[in-house]
Amino acid sequence: MDHITPRTDPRILRTRQLLRDAFIELLQEMDIEKISVNRLAERATINRVTFYLHYRDIPDMLEKMADDMNEDIQQVMDNTQPNPNTAGEEDWPMLVNLLEHISQHAKFYKVILATNRTTIFSNRLLKLLAELVTERIEKRESDSFLSSENIQKDIAIWYGSSALIGTIIAWLRQDMPYTPLYLAKQFSLLRSTPR
Repeated sequence: MDHITPRTDPRILRTRQLLRDAFIELLQEMDIEKISVNRLAERATINRVTFYLHYRDIPDMLEKMADDMNEDIQQVMDNTQPNPNTAGEEDWPMLVNLLEHISQHAKFYKVILATNRTTIFSNRLLKLLAELVTERIEKRESDSFLSSENIQKDIAIWYGSSALIGTIIAWLRQDMPYTPLYLAKQFSLLRSTPR
């Protein structure tokens, strides 16, 4: 028999969604320091006491939103089927799925990544992307472009993950002028170009 956790209760999920949507709306209008629990509850059309049933305070809400974002992205990555036709570009389908996920939730990602109002989300995403880049570099270590060029692995990870998050943020700021597939292809081409 399935154990139902409070997280799966539709009313709880709905209230959290109302709070998150209200938070994103307020973040479009003002600096994060000006967002109070009262303001948030009022925008979400809930009682402020209800807010405290879900979160300790606004920083706690941000932490949990960042956790959920990472969980969603991780799920998107984990559900990516490897494409046998993309030898040497095994992360390309994963990148396409990541970009598609971001474009489907563009309003959210635009506010949390492409504005400078909060850093928790970009820091968390950067950490996740660094893990992906690390995985990719470790898989390809045998073909060793890094060792032939005497490139330190940690520097390659910093460079790859920063380039990826910087590209995603610029894409969001420009209202996503390219499809996720095209952007992923361009990014893979850039990274495979001999230096």
